[in-house]
Amino acid sequence: MSAIDEGIVREYFEQNGFLVRQARKYQVSARRKIAEEEIDLIVYNPLWRRDARPPDFFLFPTELPFVQKAIVAVKGWHTGVFTPNMLKSSPEIFGFLQENVLKEAARLFPSEAGGGAAGALTKILVLPSLPTAEPFRSQSVALLKEHGVDAIISFRSMLLDLLAKIEINQNYNKSDTLQVMRLLKNYDLLKDTQMELPADRGAPLTPRRARNVP
Repeated sequence: MSAIDEGIVREYFEQNGFLVRQARKYQVSARRKIAEEEIDLIVYNPLWRRDARPPDFFLFPTELPFVQKAIVAVKGWHTGVFTPNMLKSSPEIFGFLQENVLKEAARLFPSEAGGGAAGALTKILVLPSLPTAEPFRSQSVALLKEHGVDAIISFRSMLLDLLAKIEINQNYNKSDTLQVMRLLKNYDLLKDTQMELPADRGAPLTPRRARNVP
């Protein structure tokens, strides 16, 4: 996973009011990962409400308020589609769902004040795309759920959400990711995304940590 892939995911959650922690600062390649190394990002929503319903499987921005705490695995395989055959032949996709990983994840979140009920830990997979044709799309979703994935987010969804909110006259000097996206948008190197997004995703994006969750 490249730093830019993780940077996009981090910005997406931070700009939607989440606290984000990077699980590690190094890449594992020459040995088997230990439990905490299977998790790419840990996210926590301080504005989550105890009466919130569970989030939908397709985690668009409108569903994020229903997530309290989550572990995130980022699979930036941008040339591939997560077909049923790929999911069946790539067990490493589901490494973050192992029992020892989930036990480690529970330790990383704060205890609930006052002993009140906490939201469930959401297991989120970030991926390039699913098949568009049936029955392959439904089969991919079924396989993901069977392995324990609670929600998925596509890179396209995150990028569209960020691009639609970036203001070209705003200097995002504290975020290389947002600044590059702003420059591409400023020089008309990106097509207009407004027609592809629901109306409720069109609020301007302010610099990191300065925006309140609606």
